Amino acid sequence: MRHPHDVEVPVRVDRADPAPLPAQIVQQLRDLVVSGALRPGDPLPSTRGLAARLGISRGSVVTAYDQLHGEGYLHATNGATVVHPDLARSRVERPGTRPDPRPPAALPRRARERPMIDLTPGRPDTGRLATPGWRAAWRDAAAAAGSAAPPAQGSEALREQIAEHLRLMRGVVRDPQDLFVTAGARDGLQLLLAALGGLAGRPLRVAVEDPGYPSLRRVPERLGHRVLPVPIDDQGLDPARLPSGAWSGAGRWEVERAPDAVVVTPSHQYPLGASMPAARRLELLGWARAHDALIVEDDYDSELRYVGEPLPALSSLDHGPGTVPGPPSPGRRLGAGGHVATLGSFTKVLAPGLGVGYLLAPPALREELLRLRTDLGNPASAVAQDAMARFLSDGGLRRHTARMRREYRRRRDLLTAALAGVRGVRAVPMDGGLHAVLEFTGEVAFEEQDVVARAAAAGVRVAALGSYWAEGARGGRRGVVVGFGATGAAPEGDALPDALAVLARVLSAPGPGPGAAR
Repeated sequence: MRHPHDVEVPVRVDRADPAPLPAQIVQQLRDLVVSGALRPGDPLPSTRGLAARLGISRGSVVTAYDQLHGEGYLHATNGATVVHPDLARSRVERPGTRPDPRPPAALPRRARERPMIDLTPGRPDTGRLATPGWRAAWRDAAAAAGSAAPPAQGSEALREQIAEHLRLMRGVVRDPQDLFVTAGARDGLQLLLAALGGLAGRPLRVAVEDPGYPSLRRVPERLGHRVLPVPIDDQGLDPARLPSGAWSGAGRWEVERAPDAVVVTPSHQYPLGASMPAARRLELLGWARAHDALIVEDDYDSELRYVGEPLPALSSLDHGPGTVPGPPSPGRRLGAGGHVATLGSFTKVLAPGLGVGYLLAPPALREELLRLRTDLGNPASAVAQDAMARFLSDGGLRRHTARMRREYRRRRDLLTAALAGVRGVRAVPMDGGLHAVLEFTGEVAFEEQDVVARAAAAGVRVAALGSYWAEGARGGRRGVVVGFGATGAAPEGDALPDALAVLARVLSAPGPGPGAAR
């Protein structure tokens, strides 16, 4: 067998690709194995050797290899990594998926000279994840992969660890039986809407924040439900702006029916960063109890708060009916208490390709959710569930979160300083998360798409703030959204300072503006 340092595989990375570097490597190696270009027993390069050839951090390669170990594609033996020998008995040909054979030198000239630095939001830094504890969790989970599959609700060990995590980090005390392991926030939302829609016996009316997270807005639309965009203010969603139906007592609604569900991000509104204060949270809970509606709390990156401690989850306030009576309508679905469901995911804190999250369900929906999960199956990998249970029980998530809070605070401060002197731009205050909003104040005639295009031409990718509003709504605020989670791993070090300098130059030399001749 050749020494692993000498092995060559046709893998390349493209910094213009929005996919994280580990995900690019995982996909290419997986395709090489499935297509037969890599065969069972073939050696792979060492993580250090492949990282050096690609010009990226070793941590990105380690993360990719660990993922493929967990999926059963790779196997470690005698200090080397090989394609798993067991695949010889189970390999399935998949036509049309052969990898691009071009080596990195065949990339376009511009990409070789100046790699694109992707500052679009929502992607965490995975380079610091490859700790001994993380590797050990995946190694042990892969070794135990032959054991029984987890139940439809998810691994019992993982649900117990998530319940403890919620108690310590989010102020929520709930039984593990109220938790469902999911493949992420969208999977959890689909499950919730299926359960609620089944009980209602009709398409649902789902209120969403405007602006808000586009993919969560698209989920109910794809499932045939009606989406109701609700404008936000500097304290997040205002319950007073929610449609409120009135029951006539004669078996009909006098005015338009209130939403069946409201999807909110109360701890860190996406993308503008507002935190919903306690008074408004209680008002929203009162509205939900009065209308027998479900509040779906997307708790997407609340642990990454770097000003003070993480805010308690909305579920921590959902103890019972309080003093607000329910409407006199028949067939109440949620009962006297339990009107909040919390969606959580580990992708923003750990890695986007992890595919493990959770749903904390209200008691009234638990049986229906369990029936659905039993019928449809659980899409979260059993190995990934086991690895996350081990990582949580060892305290690995808490340690990693603490490290990344400090790092993201440093990057936030770096961004604020780099753009402080740019005329016509204001950095919206953010208490946490992986992105910042640069709002155009109107002092300079910026146009969002022009800024995005000129930044891309200069080698930096950002997102337009207007893309987060519902179609046709386009709120009065303009700007760009800049992520600082996965900022690239330049061979000479952190790519963020250079990217921010480029962005500052782009914003300091505005384009023609919306009213100028083209």
